[in-house]
Amino acid sequence: MPVPCSTKCGKAAILKRPKTGDAICKDCFFWAFETEIHNTITCAKLFKSGEKVAIGASGGKDSTVLAYVLKLLNDRYKYGLDLFLLSIDEGITGYRDDSLETVKQNRDDYNIPLKILSYKDLYGWTMDEIVAQIGRKNNCTFCGVFRRQALDRGAALLQVDCIATGHNADDTAETVLMNVLRGDIARLQRCTSIVTAGEGTIRRCKPLKYTYEKEIVLYAYFKRLVYFSTECVFAPNAYRGHARTFLKDLEKIRPSCIIDIIHSGERLQVKDGVKMPERQNCNRCGFVSSQDICKACTLLEGLNRGLPKLGIGKSNKAKHILDNNKCKEGVSKVKCIEI
Repeated sequence: MPVPCSTKCGKAAILKRPKTGDAICKDCFFWAFETEIHNTITCAKLFKSGEKVAIGASGGKDSTVLAYVLKLLNDRYKYGLDLFLLSIDEGITGYRDDSLETVKQNRDDYNIPLKILSYKDLYGWTMDEIVAQIGRKNNCTFCGVFRRQALDRGAALLQVDCIATGHNADDTAETVLMNVLRGDIARLQRCTSIVTAGEGTIRRCKPLKYTYEKEIVLYAYFKRLVYFSTECVFAPNAYRGHARTFLKDLEKIRPSCIIDIIHSGERLQVKDGVKMPERQNCNRCGFVSSQDICKACTLLEGLNRGLPKLGIGKSNKAKHILDNNKCKEGVSKVKCIEI
């Protein structure tokens, strides 16, 4: 016997919402999914009418659903936004080159302009070349740092007011867990913020912050959206993967654990007297950093000097090496002048 939709619309339910446990029909699921994202956008005041918004597009399920829903809500509720797709080509053969084809399909399907920037153009290195130098142990550190800054560089080129990313509830809960395990109080305090400052001056927002990953997959499936589902070839060694596995095990026992962890992170308060990193501008690239030289510049310096592990680990150690090298260069120049 068919199970009736819990909204009492008269239709038979075809799925059980992972987020609430309600049995619901397809149309009611679409309405609930889209309305919840709309409420997130309006309650947090993520956008203002007339703003230019860049959607971080990777071709995966999250960014594809975000692009589709943002365009739909923009038309339905008259947000008045000028939308763009912004993609970063990390240079990962067999992964990013294929996913970018999906992004181009999204561009055509949703009629949203697309801008693609590559690591090679921005930094002179592809991720394939970086992995050949560093190995597969810490490669995600390079990719994450470079990608965050690359998005800001792309947003600056497009002259947008905001970057919308596809971070979902599962991603946020994973980040909270990772920062707890690392003891990273600074990131733990800001990782649950729905609006954050980017590496530059352009703000970022997460319209899917409270949206479960499983519901994003269901929405994409029932809407027949085209997205790229292959995992990055370097991702299996990422630290985040362990947090994700732990979270999925918790979710089997208590589905609400994802939202519970997010709310716990939101309520976190750092007691008075705890010294927090001060945000400043990098002396080299000018982007926001907690050090004189930002992480991206430190990693890039290590790669260019043949010291790929320079930016891995303690930042003070990297600063000491850079200062020593700078002093040596200065001495060499002086000797050349004397000669």
